Amino acid sequence: MTAFKEELAELLEKHGLTYTWNGAWKDLFRPSGAGEMVVGSTRPSDKSLGYYLSSLSGLFAKPRQYPRTGYFQDGAVAGEKTGEIMRIGIKTCFGVVGMAVLSLSALMPAWADTLAVYPPAIQLDDQRDTQRVAAVASRDDGVTIDRTPEVTVTFAAEGIAAWNAGTGQFTPIADGETTATITHGDLSVTVPVKVANAGNNPSPSFRNDIEPVLMKAGCNSGACHGSAQGKNGFRVSLFGFDPSIDYINLTRDNRARRLNTGSPDESLMLTKATGAVDHEGGARFTHDSPLYATIQRWIAEGAKDDATAPPELTGVEILPKSCVLEGQGAAQRFVVRATYADGSDRDVTSLAVTSTSDELTVGFDQATGTATAGERGEAYIMARFGTFAVVSQVLVLPQGLTMAWPEDAASANYIDNLIFDKLKKLRIPPASRCADEVFVRRVYIDVLGVLPTVDETQAFLSDQAPDKREKLVDALLQRPEFTELWAMKWADLLRVQSSANVIDQKALHRYNDWLRQSFTQNKPLDQLVRELLSAQGGNFSSPATNFFVAETDPKQMAENVAQVFLGIQLKCAQCHNHPFERWTMDDYYSFSAFFAQVGQKASTDPRERITYDRQSGEVNNLKNNQVMAPKFLGGATPDLAGRDRRAVLADWITAPDNAWFAQCISNRVWSQFFGKGITDPPDDVRVTNPPSHPELQNALAQRLRECGYDLRQLVRDICTSYTYQMATQPRDPAIKDERNFSHALVRRLPAEQLLDAISTVTVSKVKFPSLPLGARAAEVADGNSGNYFLGLFGRPARTTVCACERRSEPTLAQALHLINGDTVTAALKAPGGRLEKLAAPEVPPADAIRELWLAAYSRPPTPEEQAQVEPYLAGAADKRLALEDAFWSVLNSKEFVFNH
Repeated sequence: MTAFKEELAELLEKHGLTYTWNGAWKDLFRPSGAGEMVVGSTRPSDKSLGYYLSSLSGLFAKPRQYPRTGYFQDGAVAGEKTGEIMRIGIKTCFGVVGMAVLSLSALMPAWADTLAVYPPAIQLDDQRDTQRVAAVASRDDGVTIDRTPEVTVTFAAEGIAAWNAGTGQFTPIADGETTATITHGDLSVTVPVKVANAGNNPSPSFRNDIEPVLMKAGCNSGACHGSAQGKNGFRVSLFGFDPSIDYINLTRDNRARRLNTGSPDESLMLTKATGAVDHEGGARFTHDSPLYATIQRWIAEGAKDDATAPPELTGVEILPKSCVLEGQGAAQRFVVRATYADGSDRDVTSLAVTSTSDELTVGFDQATGTATAGERGEAYIMARFGTFAVVSQVLVLPQGLTMAWPEDAASANYIDNLIFDKLKKLRIPPASRCADEVFVRRVYIDVLGVLPTVDETQAFLSDQAPDKREKLVDALLQRPEFTELWAMKWADLLRVQSSANVIDQKALHRYNDWLRQSFTQNKPLDQLVRELLSAQGGNFSSPATNFFVAETDPKQMAENVAQVFLGIQLKCAQCHNHPFERWTMDDYYSFSAFFAQVGQKASTDPRERITYDRQSGEVNNLKNNQVMAPKFLGGATPDLAGRDRRAVLADWITAPDNAWFAQCISNRVWSQFFGKGITDPPDDVRVTNPPSHPELQNALAQRLRECGYDLRQLVRDICTSYTYQMATQPRDPAIKDERNFSHALVRRLPAEQLLDAISTVTVSKVKFPSLPLGARAAEVADGNSGNYFLGLFGRPARTTVCACERRSEPTLAQALHLINGDTVTAALKAPGGRLEKLAAPEVPPADAIRELWLAAYSRPPTPEEQAQVEPYLAGAADKRLALEDAFWSVLNSKEFVFNH
């Protein structure tokens, strides 16, 4: 970089130009006035500026080679491939005829200008401890390049550690500390190196060495000996969640036939795993593999159990945490590192169970820990070691792909900034902003759950104010329908439903009213959750207690709370450690213990139930019947002296430093407006289901905390963003993207909103149980109430807290019901409805069509639609029957049934 600056300065001075460095050397040159040039800082997408350059050979006294990738593909100047010697001359007079004025986006070179080394520090804790590294160069356009095979390593002090260039590993020599400088070209990174116990070669630990080998080889997977029944009479715990049982089964079961300490190589544990003896699971490793050597040494030393508890595994990381590969065949090596409670760490790349989420996009070689790029797309490399699972994001781009950022795609807030950042990495242009008629219908449906009236639509479409969309969002947030919509959504999650001999109709409506009043008062969401989780008293006078009346099993309570408020599904850990997450059986039962003392008793009113703190009661671990003390998920054991356990838990869940809660709530809100969560589905948060935009998920959570958990503030941020206002048509239809919010998704209207929309367009009324004629479907409180239409179109019965209970997929039965069912038929024949009004002789067909289109689609008909429908109405012998046909066609159209 320094050499480039010096040469460029010399060249500019030679031609009499003054210049200023105003950013990274890799960016752009642009004129700032007569005879002056500013170097750097100009955005490559700013096509209004030009490159005032002409290609002249021989101007550099010492031509220099600059490694880069990509191509210059402008019509005026063609560049060459990586590594060409670039000779660029700069004309002094910008007005000279024949000057080449080139597109900035086409000419922007992609330089590899930073180098990172993973892990950033090397710690070797004994003689057999080694550490792989990954050296990664990053270009300014986000593309990463694995430089590990090409780096050189020098030590500040020799004789402490060694570098093996063939394997890309550090190995110990002697105790001490030094630094290693890792160099590639002009770039270098210095990392600390510490070696301890270099003369110690510890015996294998059953828990920390043998169990990982069994997991790596697949022996304790659900498909093999880790299944509930085992295989061929031999069983170990799934993924090693119970090492004590595994040790007994390996060394004592069937007269210890699997081990031969006198001749370790003849042990069935090795001969079957290598295929020397028939094994239904086939060969799992070879004689020369580290897995074989570890087990062979353990058996040779007596196949002992750990004399004392070995250091507990406290974490696992995969590095780099993300990368961008350009071109098929581009490779990136990964490092998986484990950390332990005694402060030691370990390179477990060869022991971790690794896989790729999409073989077509990214292949993964477990033997070398290397990912290889395939087709364009996004994939995740997952590594599992012990009870931890981690992922790394890999983006794959075609070789030399460039993208000119659309000039009309301007960021409105932090949401757009973070969405755009990833789209730029992926070279996916965002869709255009949707038209006003699309926006007004979309925002009414999403914010209020209703269609705009004809007058509301016309007022918005005729408004010429540049900030009319922001003003509309602000107005909608103050409407009572906003409260009803969000009370309904939370009623789904909190199981607001009547239940015979459990939750009476009176208790149900008190529960629903409490929710509605909370949103009407704009109660902070963290306060609502604290009130709910710590509620005590009768379910008439203290409606929030219905959450505990609906479910009385402490374990199920724990599962419900974790799923609703943290997005975490714990149920897999009830019988064994979670196969795709860090949660163990101990975590499950310790969390359940927070609800072990929830008591229920009858009231003087036989319909009412009273919830109280019994101050006694415990939960036992299914594995060993041990009483489990309450413990936060992934956290500490709290002090419960004199406090209701649920209140302590509520404080922890809503604490500012609990990232899960704010992320879960903000992700649920996001899902309402985009049809999918950043983590999707929103109530299945786990490492192996990574968010599409982790930075955005964190930003939304932080915003929610900063605004005091004010739901309206977060909704406003979302609805005023460019991202929310994108059209459903991708800017580039050839790019198939459903994950990165590059365009809006077409979403079928939920059951309640669709029924209310039919009623709005036809001006008809529906009767629901316990509600007056004309009440909206969103006001139906009971999950067990409603009507056939709501059930058919996926309204949940609220038997679980899972958001998945609401079904949104279209079905044949739904289509048939809209075509010839009684819902649409009754709505069209309703006396005093819109059809009756428009069928009046004095209403011209053109006006009838316009009102129908505005009511249903929030837009006037196109000339083509007008030309098709108007003659049909004008020439009909029975205008009402003809209008019925028009209404029927509109109500059955995709444009009406879907939110777009």
